[in-house]
Amino acid sequence: MSDLINHECGIALVRLRKPLEYYLSKYGTPFYGLNKLHLLMEKQHNRGQDGAGIVSLKLNMRPGQRYLHRKRSNNQSPIKTIFNDVYSKFADLQKNHPHLLRDVNWLKNHYGFTGELFLGHLRYGTFGGNDLEFLHPVMRENNWKTRNLVLAGNFNFTNVDELFEQLVELGQFPVETSDTITVLERIGHFLDEENERLYSHYRNKGLNKIEITDQIVENLDVHRILEESARRWDGGYAIGGLLGHGDAFVMRDPSGIRPAFYYMDEEVVVAASERPVIQTAFNVPMERIREVKPGHALLIRPSGEVKEKAFKESTNVRPCSFERIYFSRGSDKDIYNERKNLGKYLVEDILKEVNYDLKNTVFSYIPNTAAVAYYGMIDELHSFCDTIKKDKLKALQGDYSEEKLEEILSLRPRVENVAVKDAKMRTFITEDQKRDELVAHLYDVTYGIIEDGRDNLVVLDDSIVRGTTLKQSIIRILDRLNPKRIIIGSSAPQIRYPDCYGIDMAKLNDFVAFNAAIRLLKETNQQHIINEIYRKCKEDSSKPKEEMENHVKAVYEPFTAKQISEKISELVAPPDITAEIKIVYQSIENLHKAIPYHNGDWYFTGNFPTPGGNKVVNQSFINYIEGKDERAY
Repeated sequence: MSDLINHECGIALVRLRKPLEYYLSKYGTPFYGLNKLHLLMEKQHNRGQDGAGIVSLKLNMRPGQRYLHRKRSNNQSPIKTIFNDVYSKFADLQKNHPHLLRDVNWLKNHYGFTGELFLGHLRYGTFGGNDLEFLHPVMRENNWKTRNLVLAGNFNFTNVDELFEQLVELGQFPVETSDTITVLERIGHFLDEENERLYSHYRNKGLNKIEITDQIVENLDVHRILEESARRWDGGYAIGGLLGHGDAFVMRDPSGIRPAFYYMDEEVVVAASERPVIQTAFNVPMERIREVKPGHALLIRPSGEVKEKAFKESTNVRPCSFERIYFSRGSDKDIYNERKNLGKYLVEDILKEVNYDLKNTVFSYIPNTAAVAYYGMIDELHSFCDTIKKDKLKALQGDYSEEKLEEILSLRPRVENVAVKDAKMRTFITEDQKRDELVAHLYDVTYGIIEDGRDNLVVLDDSIVRGTTLKQSIIRILDRLNPKRIIIGSSAPQIRYPDCYGIDMAKLNDFVAFNAAIRLLKETNQQHIINEIYRKCKEDSSKPKEEMENHVKAVYEPFTAKQISEKISELVAPPDITAEIKIVYQSIENLHKAIPYHNGDWYFTGNFPTPGGNKVVNQSFINYIEGKDERAY
């Protein structure tokens, strides 16, 4: 993605199912769980570089002993900072008292992060900030272990205002309106209710308070708590949590928008936002890793017993397709093949744009995240060339010369590394003119591979959101090579609508596709459509979100996707370049063909999986018309 998009977050949970002595004996370390958490987080660093945090819980500790430990960092390398700090204390112990590293009970009583249950989080700051207070895991602390709550999640909710009011109606006085605090306090409320229910039940049976606490630990119904908490949630989420006495859970939204995977054996239960990180960290085959089903929670009891149970009906299941296009690591087998197919299915339209002139066309890609789709594009181009070669060889009917054979067999796509990102360049300067100058030199181009004024240059991108980087930087850089035409291929379709489920794409006027459609409406004297959409959005704003519909679709209805792409080509073309610019987008049909099982395509089609999505897109349009530069949720 050439445009900078902060997105997603990552979670990791590790629950050891054996005593720590077991891991010391088998693996030679009492820090097996901590080490695995570290690896899971390192392998998911793509999901959050603004901050990170970890929590460790020790089971079966005596009163007076600290059993929860948390560490968070918003440093430039937060994962490294956190684990260096944790490990440094063990390094000192190794130097001065190495025998104590084999004394599990001593370690649990004297050192943090020596527990059996771990929860980690990686953050991209889509909203709020990156101060420590915004970083997960977040905690709701209490002297009663069964009321201690820790959460870490990858989520965004469309109805935080509604959920906040419900907390007030329950008698709470929340000090923040963020979705993180709202979720924490909502689960915390029903956790308190469950504790009170069990306390009253066992008090009536005549048990003393210590006995009652033991019964609460044994019988606390986490499933009931999650079921009640999530009843009115509208959004995308994958949330990991743990309670002070040892219960743990990972829950996934009913539409399956946000991903969550888990693996379990007799030694460990582990969950993460991505499948290949579990494969790598535990060296297990893909087939043994399961996906948390939409609307289900993975429930881990203090005893180590594990269940997956529905907490909310799964309706309109729409897993996020952007996860497959861009966000998740391409080392997942299925994602890798899907991304190759995205490149493959662009070839026909790209060939039309270059008039099938492979001799005078060079193929490349920007940025590195588009590499896998590029491989798929090149594979398909080779197949196209093979078909042409076969037809030409058949046409010779045995009458050929060395020159003819050489000419036919030489047909192949011209593949070059046209632009290389300068990893040392930083664009932190805030003064626009100086920053734009730096951005314009973010890539180094390879000179001498383009025939001046004759060659077409095809560059593949994985998605085009704002088009800003294309206009300010990439197209200008590529134009230095003096190609006849520059064709930018996007392996994703036109991004037309905001996302409200975890991606930082919240404002309509940020999207070059939306601006292109608005420009076309004005150029074709159809401004009345804009006014009509605004009127309908305002009328709907007083309705319950369940009764709303996406009125913004009408912006695009008068035009074909090709017309909008042509207008986008005009908008992103700098006025002072010599090459002709064309943008070629993936079609919705080919997107579904390439990614058949993750059909969450609301940013392309406007078909939101939850009612809150329609509320957000309409409010975003109202904000656009009224000149409010703010998020719509």
